[in-house]
Amino acid sequence: MTASFALTYDNLTSTVLQYLERNDAATTAQIPTFITLCEFEIAQQIKTLGQQQVVQSTMTAGGAVIAKPARWRKTVSMNLTNGTSIQPIYLRKYEYIRSYASSSTAQATPVYYGDYDYQHWIVAPTPDQNYSFEVLYYERIQPLASDNQTNWLTQNAPNAMLYGTLLQAMPFLKNDQRQIFQEKYQEAMGALKAEDALRLGDRQTVAQDS
Repeated sequence: MTASFALTYDNLTSTVLQYLERNDAATTAQIPTFITLCEFEIAQQIKTLGQQQVVQSTMTAGGAVIAKPARWRKTVSMNLTNGTSIQPIYLRKYEYIRSYASSSTAQATPVYYGDYDYQHWIVAPTPDQNYSFEVLYYERIQPLASDNQTNWLTQNAPNAMLYGTLLQAMPFLKNDQRQIFQEKYQEAMGALKAEDALRLGDRQTVAQDS
């Protein structure tokens, strides 16, 4: 039985060069850049289940600012966890949290969270003890590289990765095939977005029925 094709960083690189009909050193050296730009492009256009992660950590007493996970993009929800007990923490704007915290110097169980900056959250009130918490968030998928041959995109959206990478190469090569790759890329992205819409619909249905 013939093994099915699996997209990896190495064969994506070689396939892109075959499509471009190029093997010169300058183009080959730019392939990693084209792949990275494609990954960013896809990440900006969709939020898939494959980009969702759950992280559990601990807030420390007296620490209102908490580091976000690596490759964080957008927070979905945050909860305090205590055994089987789960207490939601509610999203608020930074200004609201600062105003709320300044109205009282007392430390207590956090009720609100918000973005402090791109790398940190801020909670209020400031924790009065160590609290376990759980965050559901969207991340930028682990980037492809020679030492990371596959990721969610190569496994679930290989056509989007291929045509997206080819599309990113067009300005560098000043090539007139952009329209062809654009159409193929849009078809692949359209299928991904349709899957996302179905998952979102399912999640809303579950939430309404729960």
